[in-house]
Amino acid sequence: MTSFILLIIVAYILGSIPFGYIVAKLKGVDITKTGSRATSTTNVSRSLGWRWAIVSGLLDLLKGVATAYLAILFLADQWQIVIVCLMPIIGHVFPVWLKFKGGKGAAPFFGAMIVFLGIETSLLFFLIWLAILFTTRIMSLTNIIFPWMLAVVLYFYSPFHYFVYGLAGAVLITFALRGNIDRLIKKTEPKVVFKW
Repeated sequence: MTSFILLIIVAYILGSIPFGYIVAKLKGVDITKTGSRATSTTNVSRSLGWRWAIVSGLLDLLKGVATAYLAILFLADQWQIVIVCLMPIIGHVFPVWLKFKGGKGAAPFFGAMIVFLGIETSLLFFLIWLAILFTTRIMSLTNIIFPWMLAVVLYFYSPFHYFVYGLAGAVLITFALRGNIDRLIKKTEPKVVFKW
């Protein structure tokens, strides 16, 4: 139980590290005052281009990867692992360092999925994610559609606790994107500009 509680705290703090904010700040930009004001990879791309957005996104992805590895290493209970792996998403969306206003949670969610599903399966899903993105050209819509689609796939083809993680992650990400959903309904959500 001590390891479980400690990992919950570590996972939340790790998830709270605002890499989007840090990367932008190093380039002289306060990401919380530009674009959507989120510390998300998408907002970094709008302010600094995709070169720096990819750096930010990979760092956010590693939050989920590192947490999942630690959880599997130190915990035996599958449900404890699921709970710990959800904490970086919560930390990313509600970072303690930025008054609980952060990103949307997609990157750390996908990071843990890489550990759960393995590299080859994850690459296949990444290609599907890219296909959705290039079809819609709207990042928020892609990050709403994909987690729910993934949760459905996990329900049929994976252990039940992976499905629960996928479902909970989809709910958290959709909640974080609620402002984007409002703009999608009003057809004012900006499309992705692939500016390098």
